[in-house]
Amino acid sequence: MNSIFFVEDHPVMQSGLVSYFEGTGRWRVAGKASTLNEAKKALSSDDIKVDIVLLDIQLDNDWGLDFIPWYRDLSVKDQDTIIAVYTNFYDYPHVNAAMAMGIQAYICKHRSENELEKALFTALAGNIYIDDKALAKVQAVKDIFCLLTKRETEILSLVKSGLSNKQIAAKLEISFRTVENILSCVYDKTGIRSRLELQNL
Repeated sequence: MNSIFFVEDHPVMQSGLVSYFEGTGRWRVAGKASTLNEAKKALSSDDIKVDIVLLDIQLDNDWGLDFIPWYRDLSVKDQDTIIAVYTNFYDYPHVNAAMAMGIQAYICKHRSENELEKALFTALAGNIYIDDKALAKVQAVKDIFCLLTKRETEILSLVKSGLSNKQIAAKLEISFRTVENILSCVYDKTGIRSRLELQNL
């Protein structure tokens, strides 16, 4: 029987998940937490064995993805533990950030408990699962990249590396205004409006 730990701050959602998974007879609920501190305290114990951590991204006072590097650094933990995200976010920056951290499943909360369970079994079988709704957003961004010119792609790459517009202008030996104009085209083509989102592409 597979064990699962829930990191979910919404009491109704948390209660519903626990009730469903316990009721299937196929899972053992190893624990639950509403905050990252609660999750860290519970999962730091050598006595707890978890096959899957089901993690919400937006907790009341925490950013769920901050849990992942902490958990991976736990020397006492088996690295075979699967971290699955169950969230309302399905945009590219959130999906990309989560996948870059090495999660094995990304499921949107509009899915039923039965669909969630199937996704988790997919991950347990050794496969990566990305919700179709989130995957469509990821694919759309990849397709948009085909529309960027060589110069736009170059500047986007420098933005992603953390350089400011002034630093990019100096590096490429072009004017600050030219960098701004090219970035404006990148924003228009990708539909992205914040520099942070560009950096997370």
